[in-house]
Amino acid sequence: MPLRNAPLLRARNPLAKAACVAAVSAWASTRSSDSGRSAARPLLHVAVDPGSLPSDATGALFGDIYTAVSWPLLLGTCALGWLTRPMSNAKVPRGFHEFQFRYLIVWCLAITADWLQGPYVYELYASYGWSKVDIAKLFVAGFGSSMLTGTFIGSVADAWGRKSCAILYCILYALACVTKHFNLYWILMLGRLLGGAATSLLFSTFECWMVGEHKRCGFPDELLRYMFGLMFFVQYLAAIGAGLLAQFAASSLPLTHLGASTWYGGPTTPFDVSLAFLLIAIPTISFLWQENYGDPGEGGCDGVVQIASSFKAGCQSLSSDWRVPLLGLVVAAFESSMYVFVFNWTPALDSASIAPPHGLIFSGFMMACMCGSSLFSLLDASVQPIKVLWPVCLAAAIALACVATSLWTGASEEWVFGGFLAFEACVGAYFPCVSTVKSQIVPEETRAGVYNVYRVPLNLCVVLLLLADLELQTSFTVCTCCSSSQRSRLR
Repeated sequence: MPLRNAPLLRARNPLAKAACVAAVSAWASTRSSDSGRSAARPLLHVAVDPGSLPSDATGALFGDIYTAVSWPLLLGTCALGWLTRPMSNAKVPRGFHEFQFRYLIVWCLAITADWLQGPYVYELYASYGWSKVDIAKLFVAGFGSSMLTGTFIGSVADAWGRKSCAILYCILYALACVTKHFNLYWILMLGRLLGGAATSLLFSTFECWMVGEHKRCGFPDELLRYMFGLMFFVQYLAAIGAGLLAQFAASSLPLTHLGASTWYGGPTTPFDVSLAFLLIAIPTISFLWQENYGDPGEGGCDGVVQIASSFKAGCQSLSSDWRVPLLGLVVAAFESSMYVFVFNWTPALDSASIAPPHGLIFSGFMMACMCGSSLFSLLDASVQPIKVLWPVCLAAAIALACVATSLWTGASEEWVFGGFLAFEACVGAYFPCVSTVKSQIVPEETRAGVYNVYRVPLNLCVVLLLLADLELQTSFTVCTCCSSSQRSRLR
């Protein structure tokens, strides 16, 4: 279908028109990507038997499956997003809109650069010919790097300055993007380590700068809650758009051998687009942000002592209330299943005939996640979050059981994709729900320490599940057991 004939392009709203152009372009790229990628997939993890290729009509139908789901999902996401859009009745003081613009434009660039790297990271490593075990080690390295740096990066940002560390995030992530062009394992490993450290900076430094600048300007606390709502709203929109943009970018050029161990095009292209966003973000941060710091004495050696004492206090809090360690087990079980999903969704949707549109699929996941979050926001305030958390965990277990069953029985990818969408919707509802439960159960004076203690079993579960080299169906069966076991703990 020519783009000029797409009926949705007649939208009068410029933003709606731009969104439709991006979505239809991504749809069109799924139609043209197969022939463009054929020359770039000799190293791919799926061997395509020419005799098993479907007819053109069947191939077109398969290509339409993800698109057919994406359109109604997009409409539902827009409707729920509009109903739950961040709003505030507080009087807006002078300078707030300028502050809002300065933060959100930078946040949008930074978070989009991160989301752009999600859809094709597994596909890239597999296209280079690395085995699942090798790829698992790369994922664990990135996860471990983020885990280790996350324990002290907040103190470092407080001491060095949040603006400086935001620029450091861009530099580290830009270097990580460059490493994706080299099919050398040690360079790819270096990229994962840099990316893990950058992710820790992303989810600590930017928020800390916003809170510090908000307080420095003397804006009311009600507007701070409004800013947090806007931040997460922009994050979801950026994730959806990043998936579509990654799909278009990956389909624009075939994966091509440049020389030695260097490649370009194909699944490396989304990382180049991410690199462009990061390079734009550096001067934007430099010109729009002022430097701010944490409280004196929070960095350096004092920061290390503070982390150690906080962790000790967190361990002591586990014995103060039986619900505190129980909630930690729930967090470890659910979130480890989520990380295993992040690793396994690409090979689970693999096809021996057609390469799935990973960017479009990723956008679908993010839309489902936003729908789940919006549905939780629409619940009546009188509903106790703990009463919502166990049905969410049960629904997630059922979704993963559907995926595991489909893989065991060899069912079509549509069932696997449907299970993944349902699980992502549960993930979207889980995070605001569990955050509220943690705020009610975990003592305020030991909150940071308890959260760090929660990371220990979570990290252990993730590392064991990823490095165990389980079959896909076995992996999702284990995740189903983890998610379903939370239901009995919460009731």
